[in-house]
Parts: sequence; structure tokens; C-alpha cells
Amino acid sequence: MRLLGIPTVLDRLIQQAIAQTLTNIFDPCFSNNSFGFRPGRSGHDAVKQAKEYMNQGYKYAIDMDLEKFFDKVNHDILMHRVSKKIKDKRVLKLIRLYLQSGIMLNGIVVRSEEGTPQGGPLSPLLANILLDDLDKELEKRGHKFCRYADDCAPRRRVQVA
Repeated sequence: MRLLGIPTVLDRLIQQAIAQTLTNIFDPCFSNNSFGFRPGRSGHDAVKQAKEYMNQGYKYAIDMDLEKFFDKVNHDILMHRVSKKIKDKRVLKLIRLYLQSGIMLNGIVVRSEEGTPQGGPLSPLLANILLDDLDKELEKRGHKFCRYADDCAPRRRVQVA
């Protein structure tokens, strides 16, 4: 079961505006191996890339998933990454407030000390910002991969025919 942080209509509008602006800043620097929640990219594109790797002779695939990734995001680390490119303290404060806005659990609002509330337009972009370091490290090590959202930690290894 995944807990959601569903924003109000006004918060959704503001988050969408922030996400659109930040996407223009961050997305061009993201890895070409990242396909989730990015403009002009899809799960189908990730599958096409994986097939291309197979055609190049790669014989093994590892199915990966970062368990509870969205629930465990460290706010300070994420905000540090965002602040490398975003200098407006008002925007940074607003993003942190959304991160800490919490969830409704049994009718009670529970404030978030970690994680990104899923259900709003800003969360997928923030996840990509944080996971970009992983993508860059995998590239530096020469790995061929296709990441879609938080699907990144070994689950099982299968041989590709």
C-alpha cells in the first residue's frame, strides 16, 4: 500500500507551474537513460532502448526497483540538489513546504519528515532530480540501463534469449 499526498486544486496548480519551470531547467541535463516522467519519453521508449541493447549483443537484464523510494527521500539531500540550480529562496521554501505537507492517515494529517508526497505534479520531477546522480554513476561505470522512475535496485537477473 502506498500513501498519497493529494494536493488541493490550488496547490496542484502551483506545483504544476513549479514543475513546468523546473523541468525546463533540469531535464536537459538528465541522463538519456532516464525515461520516467519526462517530456517526450515513455515506458515504450525505455523498452525500445532495452531492445537496442539486446541487438548490440548484451545477454543479461537485471530487473531493478528501489523499494519505498518515494517514502524514504531525504528532504535535505533533495533540497541541496535543487538549490544547486535554483537560487530563489521563495521557490526553495515552497518546495520544502510541499515535501513536508504530509498525508492524511485515518483522518489525521501526519507531517512528512522524509519522502515525497505522491499524487502531485511535482513529485516525479523531484524524484528524477535525486535519481540523476545514480544515473550518472551508472554511466560512469559503463553500464547500459534504462531507468523508469524508481525502478533501479536489483530484484532478479534473467537471461535474455
